[in-house]
Amino acid sequence: MKKARKIALTVLLLSASVFSFAQKTISEGTIAYDIVIQSSNKEPQMSDALDGGTVTIYIKGGQSRSDMVSALGKETTIHDSKSGNAVILKEYSGQKLMITLTKENWEAKNKNYNDIKFELGSETMTIAGYTCKKATATMPNGKSFVVYYAPDVTVTNKEYNATFKNLPGLAMQYEYESGATKYKYTLSKINFEPVLASKFEFPKSGYRVMTYEENQQIKKGVQ
Repeated sequence: MKKARKIALTVLLLSASVFSFAQKTISEGTIAYDIVIQSSNKEPQMSDALDGGTVTIYIKGGQSRSDMVSALGKETTIHDSKSGNAVILKEYSGQKLMITLTKENWEAKNKNYNDIKFELGSETMTIAGYTCKKATATMPNGKSFVVYYAPDVTVTNKEYNATFKNLPGLAMQYEYESGATKYKYTLSKINFEPVLASKFEFPKSGYRVMTYEENQQIKKGVQ
């Protein structure tokens, strides 16, 4: 009887070991995506310049940084979930702008993503070696988009991307449409190596500084 119990315990421990190995949690690391743009517009659009671009996300505890690089230039968002503060850095056509956000600004900026509902499906796809499941996301405004996620990979910092805060796994591929243009993001790699703390420092010079409220006023004037 004791021998049988030992065998059962060994099998249980081995099973738990395999399960924990299969599960991957990102508390620190780098996630990179490739961008593909498809458009039915006959005339060139500004969004076409995003085709072939990349998005690189850095995670370190409660800090996150997202770099979008394309033919247009570079846009970076750095957020500290502990303080709630953030900055958006825009580098286009030789111009460098830093938009500062308070915790309240950050929440206002992302409020439309808080109530996204994910309908989980059974369809699967292999992306970057991970088995991913399909989910259909529906936003509060009624718009929807498809995302393939890896349930075996999770990010401890849920604030790194408000869109996928309630998704039960890491978004590996997602696409959405805006007018005649379709935007598709596909994961290219995950790196679990430590990230330098300097990646998350807010710049102290070299940028024209503007508050979130000031930037919103400018956007309203352009519309």
